[in-house]
Amino acid sequence: MAGKQALREFQQRLAQRLQAVREQSQSARWLAVESAGLGLLIPLAQAAEIFALVPTTRVPYTKPWMLGVANLRGGLHTVVDLAQYLGLRNSRIEGSGGRLVALSAELNTNCALLVDRLAGLRTEEQLKRSPCSDERPHFASDQRVDEQGRIWQVLDLEVLVRFEPFLDIVA
Repeated sequence: MAGKQALREFQQRLAQRLQAVREQSQSARWLAVESAGLGLLIPLAQAAEIFALVPTTRVPYTKPWMLGVANLRGGLHTVVDLAQYLGLRNSRIEGSGGRLVALSAELNTNCALLVDRLAGLRTEEQLKRSPCSDERPHFASDQRVDEQGRIWQVLDLEVLVRFEPFLDIVA
């Protein structure tokens, strides 16, 4: 009986949190993440879910940034180390944690990006447009600056998942 009560309480807390996120995400536009110190903004419409780092199964003969495949909520997803893909580091630092950001189902790809750190949600009001630097990912659509002067690259994951070198995982 105590288990049923705990389950009900958990479901109520979960429903309250989901409602709070829905209300907050109406004003939030991006998920701010870091990869090898680079600030990146992922549009909320292009991100699905955030997962703790789970074990991946390595796929032979793939590029180093393709870490393997992982089971995320019953679905098989390729896992890409975003920092390695961008050339910001040569190999994954073991034990460094990180999070997996699954891409939206609307992008028609079962892929999750490994990022080093989540930095929260950002709204349009928190960031000002900034002239784009030459050193930005090919799938960065825009550049923003926050109140502390930190530069953030706005990513367009739809462009990324259609980019031939990203699709070509064979080493």
